[in-house]
Amino acid sequence: MVRGFGEDGPHPVDRHVGRRVAEKRVSLGYNQSDLGRALGLTFQQVQKYEKGSNRISASKLWDIARFFKVDVSYFFEGLVARSGMAENDGEEFDHDHPSTRHSIEIGRLAPRLTTHQQRLVLEVMRDMTSKGEDARP
Repeated sequence: MVRGFGEDGPHPVDRHVGRRVAEKRVSLGYNQSDLGRALGLTFQQVQKYEKGSNRISASKLWDIARFFKVDVSYFFEGLVARSGMAENDGEEFDHDHPSTRHSIEIGRLAPRLTTHQQRLVLEVMRDMTSKGEDARP
């Protein structure tokens, strides 16, 4: 069993931190090989970190934060701490939809739109995703 996997896959915190690494890497225009070279890792190891299948050690997370010029806390933003998290007794994080270059760009461009434009784009996206769900068996 790969470290970081429980009964249902990687621990939610490992997945969240990995996702934040991937989002920051893509938003800065780096590929996995670039980050790997900077950290003395292979792109495969970076890939495993980003999926959460391998946990990122504290020292490696520190190195990643220095490379990206962000505080280590950046990788935990959006993570809600709650009692019993280790026991997985609460609501799971939704990481079933990994970030892509497109979704990150959508998130980066959205604030440039007016509120009205954002609502229109949101309506189109909701319409497109609901039609996709209806078409599934």
